[in-house]
Amino acid sequence: MFSESMRRKLFYNTIMSQCFSSDGSCLLAGSLYGNVAIFEISKILRPLSSECEVRSPSYYIEAHPDSHVDSMVSTENFLVTGSIGEICGWDWKLVTAGKAERSKVSWTIKIPAENDSFEGAAVFSLAYCKVNNLLYAGCNDGKIYVFNLEDGKVVTTLEGHTSFIHELSLLDCGTQLASCSEDGTVRLWDLRKKENTNVLTPYLVDNIHRPNFGEWIGAVDFTEDWLLCGGGAKLSLWHMRTMQPATVFDLPDHGIHVAKIYEERIIAAGFAPHVYHLTYQGEMLSSIPTSSDTTYSVVYQETPQKLFSIGGASNFLDICTNCNYRELTLQFA
Repeated sequence: MFSESMRRKLFYNTIMSQCFSSDGSCLLAGSLYGNVAIFEISKILRPLSSECEVRSPSYYIEAHPDSHVDSMVSTENFLVTGSIGEICGWDWKLVTAGKAERSKVSWTIKIPAENDSFEGAAVFSLAYCKVNNLLYAGCNDGKIYVFNLEDGKVVTTLEGHTSFIHELSLLDCGTQLASCSEDGTVRLWDLRKKENTNVLTPYLVDNIHRPNFGEWIGAVDFTEDWLLCGGGAKLSLWHMRTMQPATVFDLPDHGIHVAKIYEERIIAAGFAPHVYHLTYQGEMLSSIPTSSDTTYSVVYQETPQKLFSIGGASNFLDICTNCNYRELTLQFA
């Protein structure tokens, strides 16, 4: 698919985002150059036939040819990709079948542009609530746009952040949303009332602040009991009821881009050549080496095949089928 010049460019590729298909049969990765690679999981887990063979995508989508694939999320019927000024939906039936029509977008939502801008804001994070079919888009204008996927129209706009929104996290019930930003804050939102209920400023806590790395918060995740966040500020775990830090993690990173609460463990990564698995109390469970010095995306699924995928500032994805070691590596192109 790619020309020789593009292949040379992809040597310096960055994998910005990932997700799994709705049926769990495919892993998808979005690149710095606007392409989405589709890996069939049954194929990538087979033994290689020779030492020269590489595990590469089954096919690609040229999703945003003039931009990045900054964010991705899966709904029951669509792969949803976010980029500068737009969100696009791709029919899973075509994407997973590998048909020629797969490169045709099913629908596009344009992000509203500011008065002094010719294009809409970049969509850095997407979250989807299947209960009400709402899509949440965290953008670099500091706003969270809420779209109804029935008609693609803006339902509401959540405002409060003063800089880029790096990530969104949504509770399964769709009643609460957490957002984190370059402005150094984490905001909690009551989606029923459509209002901001709490603001955390981790960098104001002495043992969390890291002046050399800045105030920004690059990742957030939460449950009914716990909130996890990190960025320039250290990775920290907070009590949801008291909004006080319970654990401050001591990691050899220079910034956090990934923070996940997974079962009874914490998963973290960022400016470091490892993905860390930790207990809630900060004990190191495993340190998984990565193909990149910086990780931007970690996704996982339990069924039909348990799989972790790690992507970042390289042309490779690292795959784990448990939480303790890297099992194999995929090549984007």
